[in-house]
Order: sequence, then structure tokens, then C-alpha cells
Amino acid sequence: MDTKLRGDIAEQAAVLHALKRGWGVLKPVGDRLAYDLVFDVYEVLIKIQVKYAWWDEPSSNYIVDNRRTKTNRRLMIREGYKQSDFEFALAYIEQLDLFYVFPVDIFIGYGSEIHLVEATKRQRKTRSANYRDAWGLILQRAKQKEACESPLVNPENIVIESV
Repeated sequence: MDTKLRGDIAEQAAVLHALKRGWGVLKPVGDRLAYDLVFDVYEVLIKIQVKYAWWDEPSSNYIVDNRRTKTNRRLMIREGYKQSDFEFALAYIEQLDLFYVFPVDIFIGYGSEIHLVEATKRQRKTRSANYRDAWGLILQRAKQKEACESPLVNPENIVIESV
């Protein structure tokens, strides 16, 4: 299975999980934007980047690359994301049908990859464990954005003065 197909699987799983929560889902045309989906969480729009996590045998962890990859026929360019590219990154573990929900600042704060530890025999909790199945963070962000948005001016109450 190639990486493009894996990405498509992760995106569709994200759509399903969002719909089950009663959220709307918007999908941009093409794949040139820094985000993959937009969730409409009770009329607040949240930009989402979706990543597929793969199993790494040597480390016994799932891994997700937290860089943007641009490709053409001859060249593959990897670069870091910016804070303004999206609001949340969803890292999908297909074998568990599980998402890690990272706010953008946390996601871009890692090095080039994030290890998602699903082993139960660990002495201490990993930093990424705080974001395991943390869908509530998206809901919390939507409520914050809703509280910060000012109401629109009613166009009927605008007075236009003639010169």
C-alpha cells in the first residue's frame, strides 16, 4: 500500500469519526493546501491536517512524520509546518482505529517524527499519550473561537452618508 492510499484511508477515517460526533466536514479541492479537512464544529470552522501512523518494528512504536512532503516526478521536498497552517493534526493508527489529536503548536514542536507508544508495559507515560483520542480538544477550541468572535453588524442598521 503506497503512502497516498494510506493518507486517503486516514482522511476517510477522520471524516467518519467527525460525522459520528455530529460535526460537519468540508474537504478542499486538490491537495495543495497545508490542511486536509475542515471540521464544522457547531458552526465554528477548524482546519485539520491528517497523518497516517505506521508501525516501526525496531522501536515497537507507531510513528508519524510531522513534516509536510511535496513531491513531483523527480523531487521530494520535506519542510516543517507553520503555526498558521492548521489548528489540529490527527495522527491515525489504522490497526487500532485510533486517533491522536494534536494541537498545531504541540505537533510542530516535535522533531521530524512523533512516536506513538501503545505498549502497556511502560514505566512512565509518554508526552504523546496526553493526545490519545483527545477529540475534546477540538470541541474546546471551537468553543473558544465562538466566544472570541464578535457578532456581525446587521446591514440594515448601517447609515450611509452622502457627500
